[in-house]
Amino acid sequence: MTVFDLIFLAAVLTSAITLITAAISASRGRGGKALRILRIYGVCVGGYLAISLKVAFLRPQRVLSTVDPWCMDDWCLQIEHLDSAPVGSRVSYNIKFRIYGTARRVSQRADGARIYLIDEQGRRDLPNPDPSATPLTVELGPLQSVTTSRVFGVPSGVRKLGLIAGHGGTYCNPMSLLVTGEGGCLFKRPTMIRLR
Repeated sequence: MTVFDLIFLAAVLTSAITLITAAISASRGRGGKALRILRIYGVCVGGYLAISLKVAFLRPQRVLSTVDPWCMDDWCLQIEHLDSAPVGSRVSYNIKFRIYGTARRVSQRADGARIYLIDEQGRRDLPNPDPSATPLTVELGPLQSVTTSRVFGVPSGVRKLGLIAGHGGTYCNPMSLLVTGEGGCLFKRPTMIRLR
């Protein structure tokens, strides 16, 4: 968990308290007070989003090497082996990786987990369908790990290539802006594992 995650959690808690306070004020016939609370809240939300955008714009892209684990909360992915071979006008990448959980007491799964390859133009390539491969959304017991693989087909002219992962929504979703420091995807600089 990063400092930005803690700031986001504090903002969510503050938002809940503020909105509940405004609702209670309105229900007690203090509409003027409720509106003042909501105006101040709106200014604070606008400031938070502006700061989040600025940080996303100024923060350098986070690039991991192929030996580095990529963890999102307690769900981690780490490349174990990478092969590439030309296939006609494309290059086939076979990536074997380990998915593991760092939670010590609970089972977990990464609902909506996804991986892509992304090139220097921001084009994303999905893995080739493989019903026999272990799904990214597999439930992991405490400290459990599983190994799986995916095969991608990428145009042969690609100079830079990285693997991006995520869960809980689409690529570059609103959460990318709400969690300060995670909006690099808005500027074509997502966190990624550099493959080439």
